[in-house]
Amino acid sequence: MERLPADICLKIFCFLDHQNLAAAHQVCRRWKLMASENILWANLFEERWGIDSATFYAPTDSKSWKDVYIVQDRCDRIGLGLKIISEGDECYLVHQGEIQRHLGSRKQEMLSNQSSNSEVAAEPSLADSEPSVGILDKILFFLGDLEAASVQAKRARVI
Repeated sequence: MERLPADICLKIFCFLDHQNLAAAHQVCRRWKLMASENILWANLFEERWGIDSATFYAPTDSKSWKDVYIVQDRCDRIGLGLKIISEGDECYLVHQGEIQRHLGSRKQEMLSNQSSNSEVAAEPSLADSEPSVGILDKILFFLGDLEAASVQAKRARVI
């Protein structure tokens, strides 16, 4: 694929869906550049949501079609309202598909709890270098846990 001209590579990439295009994005620098082409993501957006939505959601100054596609996909998956989502160990506050705030990692919270419980204070710990978790963050984590638990309960009722 290294010897193929860029226009032929782009034509090949046009046959990929958004998941495979995102995977191709991680292969190498050349593929990352090609998989980030606006025309590819514009075509994917138009195929999935139609030309009317593509015209309405056309990216502005700093956004690319890839960014617009990701936000619209997130809206479809989690809705438009204010949500707390967790991806792996990371939690985010999302409104209308846009990530508004990174709430932190559960690993960082566990590390800070472990370091505060230990009585060894000879070396500065990881928790000392990180800002302390405020009450708002704890509330948001709690709400996120409640939301995750309610999703599991709803799925159990449906089945």
